[in-house]
Amino acid sequence: MEKSIYSVKQLNSYIKNILETDPFLKSITVQGEVGNCNYHGSGHIYFTIKENTDVINCIMWKGNASKLKFRMEPGQQIVIKGYVGVYEAQGKYQLYANEIEPAGLGDLYQKYEKLKAELEERGLFSDMYKKPIPKYSLKIGVATSETGAVINDIINVTSRRNKFVQLYLKPTAVQGELAAQSIVNSIKFLDEQDLDVIIVGRGGGSLEDLWCFNEEIVAQAIFDCQTPIISAVGHETDFSISDFVADLRAPTPSAAAELAVFEYDEFVNTLERYKATFRNYIDTKIDAYKNKTEVYESKIEKFSPMSKLNTYKQLISEYRDKLSYGFNDKFAETKRLLPEYKNNLSNFFNDKFIRRKHTLQLFIEKLEGLSPLEKISRGFAYVSGADGPIVSTKDVDVGDDISLIIKDGKIDAKVSGKQDGEIYGKE
Repeated sequence: MEKSIYSVKQLNSYIKNILETDPFLKSITVQGEVGNCNYHGSGHIYFTIKENTDVINCIMWKGNASKLKFRMEPGQQIVIKGYVGVYEAQGKYQLYANEIEPAGLGDLYQKYEKLKAELEERGLFSDMYKKPIPKYSLKIGVATSETGAVINDIINVTSRRNKFVQLYLKPTAVQGELAAQSIVNSIKFLDEQDLDVIIVGRGGGSLEDLWCFNEEIVAQAIFDCQTPIISAVGHETDFSISDFVADLRAPTPSAAAELAVFEYDEFVNTLERYKATFRNYIDTKIDAYKNKTEVYESKIEKFSPMSKLNTYKQLISEYRDKLSYGFNDKFAETKRLLPEYKNNLSNFFNDKFIRRKHTLQLFIEKLEGLSPLEKISRGFAYVSGADGPIVSTKDVDVGDDISLIIKDGKIDAKVSGKQDGEIYGKE
């Protein structure tokens, strides 16, 4: 019987199917020591775990890698939860990691999560308590080890960005049993030095190495500090309790220096831009006010009392000249015409006097014709009784006393009789 011949691809697919359908390999937990470890730019992690001479290739995809709470380093003992699969292109089986935690550190992680939840509930992580980092800090405190790469990195970044910034280093233990209290003491000391900002941090390491930054006393010291604090613990993927309590978290100590130290050259350039802008603004304002001033000066000169006075003086002089010339001309003309006016006026008044005299004579003659005295002088008499003038026979009775006023005197008489009716024309 002739045996079947399989291709490489078929064999790899067959093995892959066996591994991926095996219930034991679909969900497995493996412990080992980290060998090679590559944090790829895509976000995936490619690494190996080993035990003596035995090695297994491992991979952790970006989605799960973003949830990793520590940074893997060669030599670390870790526990992986995942599944076994085959990379067909190379015919290699490998362990696909869903979760990873340091071996033997489960208690520490539980302690970390418990303290984190407790401090968050107490409000130590709240944004309302976080202080702003000064934009232009000149005095910066650093709480870290006096040896090692961290302080050198901070010094190099500071020297490059701003040579005028002063660094105040407080040598601090950042690993071991006494590290937490050393960090607390350094924070309290630097808080009393009237600094602009404080950087607290150290380089990368295992969870045990960084554990002092997860202690409650350190968190409380950061929270109580009156000076703004930047936490820079470990690498970018490392998160400590200090990071959550601090006013600002930096992914690395170098990044913390970048955030704390303003760039002097850029600052000077900005000032020059502001200076130029301000100068242009001032020049524009000065020109505008200068133009306004010239306009106001023109208006003041035009409407000033002195200008008005000079104008009025000129007008008065002109009017005076006109009046003088006019008066002289008028006076000469009047003087020339005065004899004529005098003669005309004399003739006018003579004519007026004669006409008025004639009219008065007519009035006199008319009044004399109407005067009772004139009538009496021609033989008439004015008769009156006790009750006044007698103009009718009805005004007297026989026997009444009457008075007759004639031209040259008065006659008293008594009525002896009277006759009613008209008697004019009768004898």
